[in-house]
Amino acid sequence: MHLIGILQEGDPIAHGISQVHVWSYGSLLNALPDAPWLTKHNPPALERSLLHQVWWQYRHLPREALSNGCDVLLNTDAGTVCPFRPAVVMSRDMLSFEQVEMQRFGISKARLRLILLRHIQTRSMRNADGVIFLTNYAANVVQEVTGKLSCLEIIPHGVATAFKQNSNADTWSEQSNKAIRCLYVSNASMYKHQWVVVRAIEELRRSGYNVSLQLAGGGRGRAQKLLDDEIAQTDPRGEFIKTLGFVSPEELPALLASADLFVFASSCENMPNTLVEAMAGGLPIACSDRGPMPEVLEDGGVYFDPEASGSISAAVEKIITNKELRVSIAKRARELSERYSWSRCAAETYEFLKTIIRN
Repeated sequence: MHLIGILQEGDPIAHGISQVHVWSYGSLLNALPDAPWLTKHNPPALERSLLHQVWWQYRHLPREALSNGCDVLLNTDAGTVCPFRPAVVMSRDMLSFEQVEMQRFGISKARLRLILLRHIQTRSMRNADGVIFLTNYAANVVQEVTGKLSCLEIIPHGVATAFKQNSNADTWSEQSNKAIRCLYVSNASMYKHQWVVVRAIEELRRSGYNVSLQLAGGGRGRAQKLLDDEIAQTDPRGEFIKTLGFVSPEELPALLASADLFVFASSCENMPNTLVEAMAGGLPIACSDRGPMPEVLEDGGVYFDPEASGSISAAVEKIITNKELRVSIAKRARELSERYSWSRCAAETYEFLKTIIRN
């Protein structure tokens, strides 16, 4: 989504960049715009296994970048092994740098993978000529591992205009016993705490609130089992908990527009994209108090401890029962979301790349 956003909304020519070359797999290239300044490359290795992709990146990408006259290489993942210089890498993964979060995976292949990923990304960021972070929080936490990086920039993602819809936060009537539709969009993982949110919604219903919960994103493994077991115990007849599985980016704006309240219970993020999308939609938000969430949402939501169902239910209850608060945080969240445009992201990215070339 990052490349699509900056190439659709940005204008490299306006920033003195005459050509952009993108090497990627076919489905991503097909989603990119056609422009006279954009050249798309689809090496066969990028349609094969991860091992083939890594070897191509290490052995062949530097030569191809040179032969196409590239002045700087932007890697949208800090896990790159490409030795081309000058190069900028983007830090998008947070989990491998959060020790407490990694412990949730116990002794497992997933945890070993995170340890290896942290080693590769640390080496990549130390060797890069510039590093892009999505939030100040991410930059500070990652540099506790990498050490101080000499050249970095904070450039958050953008949010698509399709998410900017009218909020219904001011149409609730507490006396009408309105069925309040809560929505949480995220894949099931150990740091997403969906099962705790299910428990919190059940607590609210026991207190007399007519609330339901939709969970979109799907998942597997231990986290999905914890969620499935909690639903089986809490709502065995499927009366107020609904799981939707994976929702495509094209379907997501309509799903958010159908909700009354957004819940975001992750304890580990680099930049919470679905949170920003809910902000753009003007939804009242109950949000985790961990990671970069307070940096992004600021005073545009009600915060909770994502590992305590009582804290989550109290935050949601506060939004339900206080119309003035509900309307004000929804309005504030939408205002804050205006910071996150793809045109702004593209402009700042192009300017940072020019700085790296000059240096």
